Amino acid sequence: MKRLLTALLMASAVYAQGQTKTEKLVNYVNPIIGTQRMGHTYPGATVPFGMVQLSPETDTASYEKDGHYNPDVYKYCAGYQYDDKTIVGFSHTHFSGTGHSDLGDFLIMPTVGQLKLNPGTADKPGSGYRSAFSHQNEVSQANYYKVKLDDNNITAELTTTTRVGFHQYTFPKSDQSHIILDLMAGIYNYPDKNIWTYLKVVNDSTVVGFRETNGWARTRTLYFAMSFSKPFYQHGYKKYDKREVYGGFWGKFNQVKNFPEIAGRQLRTYFDFKTEEGEKIKIKFAISPVSMDGALNNMRTEAPGWDFDKVKNDGQQLWETELHKIEIAGSKETKQNFYTSMYHTMINPTVYMDADGQYKGLDQNVHKADGFTNYTTFSLWDTYRALHPLFNIIEPKRNADMIQSMLAHYDQSPEHMLPVWSNSGNENWCMSGYHSVAVIADAVIKGNVNFDANKALDACVATARHRDYEGIGEYMDKGYIPDERSGVSVSSTVEYAFDDWAIAQLAKKLNRNDIYEEFIKRSENYKHVYDASIGFMRPKSASGAFRAKFDPLSTINEGFIEGNSWNYTLFAPQDPEGLIKLMGGDKRFVRYLDSLFTMNLPDKYFAETEDITRDGIIGNYVHGNEPSHHVAYLYNWTDKPWKTQERVRMILPMMYKPTPDGLGGNDDTGQMSAWYIFTSLGFYPVAPGSDEYSTGSPAVDHAVINLDNGKTFTVNVKNQGPKNVYVQKMVLNGKPLDKPFISHADIMNGGEITFYMSAKHK
Repeated sequence: MKRLLTALLMASAVYAQGQTKTEKLVNYVNPIIGTQRMGHTYPGATVPFGMVQLSPETDTASYEKDGHYNPDVYKYCAGYQYDDKTIVGFSHTHFSGTGHSDLGDFLIMPTVGQLKLNPGTADKPGSGYRSAFSHQNEVSQANYYKVKLDDNNITAELTTTTRVGFHQYTFPKSDQSHIILDLMAGIYNYPDKNIWTYLKVVNDSTVVGFRETNGWARTRTLYFAMSFSKPFYQHGYKKYDKREVYGGFWGKFNQVKNFPEIAGRQLRTYFDFKTEEGEKIKIKFAISPVSMDGALNNMRTEAPGWDFDKVKNDGQQLWETELHKIEIAGSKETKQNFYTSMYHTMINPTVYMDADGQYKGLDQNVHKADGFTNYTTFSLWDTYRALHPLFNIIEPKRNADMIQSMLAHYDQSPEHMLPVWSNSGNENWCMSGYHSVAVIADAVIKGNVNFDANKALDACVATARHRDYEGIGEYMDKGYIPDERSGVSVSSTVEYAFDDWAIAQLAKKLNRNDIYEEFIKRSENYKHVYDASIGFMRPKSASGAFRAKFDPLSTINEGFIEGNSWNYTLFAPQDPEGLIKLMGGDKRFVRYLDSLFTMNLPDKYFAETEDITRDGIIGNYVHGNEPSHHVAYLYNWTDKPWKTQERVRMILPMMYKPTPDGLGGNDDTGQMSAWYIFTSLGFYPVAPGSDEYSTGSPAVDHAVINLDNGKTFTVNVKNQGPKNVYVQKMVLNGKPLDKPFISHADIMNGGEITFYMSAKHK
């Protein structure tokens, strides 16, 4: 009896902590979070790190208007805005949470009745093939999306494998049922974005083709294979090209209807069916960066049958496996925020190769990934901060493969540089810094290496010495980028300095002392743009004079990218002690940090900045953008570490909610979500490239990190509560911690940390 009672008590304790392996964590994932306003996430279907992201588009905003940039397009970086009332169709590629965009390839829309090949407008959906919809008839889950298209009385369901989008459309009875494939549609689209498009009918249920675009990625070609569960009885095309000077002798054929192939720049196609009431037409749509045959092989390999529910369930099981890498206990709201954040961190980077390992590289040649999975979508200005450090804990093999992908990028790069912001075999050169070096250094320092570390260091050094890239030459000569040279001279200077520190750590690890000495010296360059007379980072001319007219509150034309001097002055995560000394010591530094969180930043200071809105601001602290993500943890280097605990527990509920508008800024391919995960667990990687984590105040009740090496790291939280945000003491593996830091080895070796919480600080 005593033994039975003990077993029951243990089971009860495990249930209370929420640590049961049988709990379905996908039930806490809500992809709708972040789809309203600034989050720029999408609600559609994808598997972890999948090459296909199958999701609805809710409008057709063009990148250009009257020959200029159209600001309204910014809302549609992910193709979907929660407040919209219509759906245009379902596309197969999307970025998650970005502040710029591309993709939106191969839009499919089912319709009935009179065939309409134009998308229509939001105010007159009946003028085209789009349809009204309601959120009451919308379901969004991990790897599953469902919606009723009201105007056509069609139920759309979507799921995916890594390389295949699987559609299931339930039609009404109609002799005029259509599947439209719009090869003109795209995100951040404009009239000349399509370079060339081709489609070939293989038989009455399979078509193949490709599209080449010139957008954010300027030489992107994507191939496809599309297979229907039911033969179409007729098909056709409409070409919207400008009048061609020369089109050969294809006019000998009537290409408009039932012709076996079509080519052009602007094409829309349709496939006709006769359907019974409730009849389901399924579509498998595979993509490939290499060839149409590659797409067909991807389809045969990953989705050989027509069992929609099996594909859905298999994909959700992949998510279940990933989500169980961190098991937490907490409120339903905490779990929704946490596991949706986990979901968002595992969307990007994305697989970029066929099932046989082939992919197209930057050199436009076809390569084969040998011994690793090739990835793309590297938003490194964002993700080096917390996303890749998170992967070093819960996705070490994937992260090492991502670095191999970066090194392959370097080998293929005509500029001989590591990626800055890359996708689809293209370098986009977006944002500043060369932050792939921080990702590489962080992995090597933490022992996560399946690549040649010395070769990686050589690639880092070559990138950091590339004199003709965005002021690096002047930076090397003067120790800063002159104001005249760049409109973002200060932010680039301080970001380069951090990256240089990361290179120095890598060189030190590899006993390359000459490299270490060069780059540890460069890592102090942030000091050259600090103006002690006003206490801020400030643009500096080539002659050494600080800019006379300067406003540290403004985000526009003041020498910084997506941020103001108030925030960027705190950007020296590699050297908090040096920064504190530079700014006048503990007392003044704490006062500066306090002011950042408590002052009011009037709207006029960020009115012209797309990526910064009131949603993501607390005082003058901009959490909705990445440069300040480490800032709340800087109190740990002062005599008031309890203020880090106070600040992070304030930020969490203000910036993250389980609602459509629940993200305070662009999720930026998972960086915002990675911050949430780390901070909720009670520690954060302030300086990637170091093996040290800065502790904060955990928001979960309990957590277990299930490591790939078979060990577990447990976070115990005693006396947790919404007001108990202060840590009275921390105990690591039975020994009290006297400093607010833990090491990577502390986590990876397994064990436990216990936080004792209180409503009063020490």
